[in-house]
Amino acid sequence: MAPLWPLHGANLGTLLRTCDAVGACLAVPRFPWVPEALRRGNTLRRPACVHWVHDPPGWLTREKAAGSAIVGVELADEAVRLADLPPARGRTIAVLGHEQQGIPPEALDLLDTVVEIPMVGTGASLNVAVAGSLVLYKLAGLL
Repeated sequence: MAPLWPLHGANLGTLLRTCDAVGACLAVPRFPWVPEALRRGNTLRRPACVHWVHDPPGWLTREKAAGSAIVGVELADEAVRLADLPPARGRTIAVLGHEQQGIPPEALDLLDTVVEIPMVGTGASLNVAVAGSLVLYKLAGLL
C-alpha cells in the first residue's frame, strides 16, 4: 500500500495496521512528520513492514520496470469498480493520492489499473485509510 501523498497522519497508522492484517507492506514518503505519525498510530506488537520513498514518481517508475502491477485508487472514466477488481496475482502496489487533490498527474501515467469505490451519498471520496483498507482486502482476496 502506497499512500505517497498523505494529508493526515492518523490515516497512516490505520493503514499500517491494515497492511499487517493482510500481509502487506506500507510505502510512505520521507515527510518530516511521517515517522511520528506511524509511531503514534502503530499499535502492533511486532515491527511492521514500512518502505521509505524519497521520490514517489521515480519509485513507481522503478517498481513498474521491475514488474510490479501499479493500481491507483482514483475517480477516473476508465476506472474499475472495486467489486470487479481481481485479487492480486503478483507483486502489486496500490497507490493512494492526496485526500483533496488525488494522485498527481505525473503519477497517473504510471498506473496499470485505476480502481474506484462507488459511493451513493453526496461525498466525493472516502478518507485514505478507509479507501486503502478496502482496496487492500480486495487485492488480498479477503473480500
